[in-house]
Amino acid sequence: MSDRHLCTLLSLYVLCALCSLLTAAHGLTDEQKEFQKVAFDFAANEMAPHMAEWDQKEIFPVETMRKAAQLGFGGIYVQPDVGGSGLSRLDTSVIFEALSTGCVSTTAYISIHNMCAWMIDTFGNNEQREKFCPDLCSMEKFASYCLTEPGSGSDAASLLTSAQRKGDHYILNGSKAFISGGGDTDVYVVMCRTGSKGPKGISCVVVEKGTPGLSFGKKEQKVGWNSQPTRAVIFEDCAVPVTNRLGEEGQGFSIAMKGLNGGRINIASCSLGAAHACVQLARDHLLVRKQFGETLSNNQFLQFKLAEMATKLVASRLLVREAATALQENRSDAVSLCSMAKLFATDECFNICNQALQMHGGYGYLKDYAVQQFVRDIRVHQILEGTNEVMRMIISRNLLTES
Repeated sequence: MSDRHLCTLLSLYVLCALCSLLTAAHGLTDEQKEFQKVAFDFAANEMAPHMAEWDQKEIFPVETMRKAAQLGFGGIYVQPDVGGSGLSRLDTSVIFEALSTGCVSTTAYISIHNMCAWMIDTFGNNEQREKFCPDLCSMEKFASYCLTEPGSGSDAASLLTSAQRKGDHYILNGSKAFISGGGDTDVYVVMCRTGSKGPKGISCVVVEKGTPGLSFGKKEQKVGWNSQPTRAVIFEDCAVPVTNRLGEEGQGFSIAMKGLNGGRINIASCSLGAAHACVQLARDHLLVRKQFGETLSNNQFLQFKLAEMATKLVASRLLVREAATALQENRSDAVSLCSMAKLFATDECFNICNQALQMHGGYGYLKDYAVQQFVRDIRVHQILEGTNEVMRMIISRNLLTES
């Protein structure tokens, strides 16, 4: 056998070995592997065939998401007594990674919806849980998370939306920016100021669509995440019953941050799914695309690049799953690990997707090829749920204050 033939066989062996790595099932229980398989199948059959159309026509795929809810994906970590699946944070990460291989944008919205449902389930009283959670878990109704404002992004504790109490209602005035699902969703989990400046003056209320004084801005035109609408949410003398407040007055910022710890795991998991899909797309392209008389899979530089991509994907996945476990167990290092996972996975997975596009050459820049959509859809993951600069602040602060 010639050296060239041996090199070809070795390169094919390496590329095929990547298939095993990319199953993403290593270390999972049989039950988790079943959740994963259901999610992968749903992504392949119900999402991937429509991903480009949803992106180009900016379609919010309500019926597809309701099909996902029938599989238990509308309230994955919500308690079963109000319609949730009662699964763990690790289970949730596995599911969101698998779903994102079919459409990152849609899965990312589902992850935000799940976060809102969990917040109501966890911090609401029984009446609130029974009122809101069943319809959210079935996705008969959809939810949006409202923290960011035009003047307060990373500095969320400086938010200005006010909630003045008058009798048995709060009168809300102000606006929220960049709200996923805004205008198309039914339930808005809103952080508003009921007290003095700073985080201790913030409360959390649930505002229902149709409430007088609630309106929405224009639909934003975005680089990615086009299967979910994004609008400003505006409150003008919007009267919300005090009975819609989650927890006590002044607990809102704490509730928001606890929601975001899980949200960071969720969005990191969505990045894993995009990277997972892009490594597969790159591998398949290298095996069929010919240049200089042979397939690109014989090019050692590209072999090494693919190996680096797969390594970074597996490393990111391990960190995300460790953080998910820490959050589930309420460990003391959970906040730092959630921040590390979000920082590392969203940065590395974007680089993986971007490298996959580069491997496609000019074809990667065409909208006929899915790789470009994965790149566009996960770029924002480095910004939302706390920017990656804020993640570095959280991690370093915790390191510097350890006793």
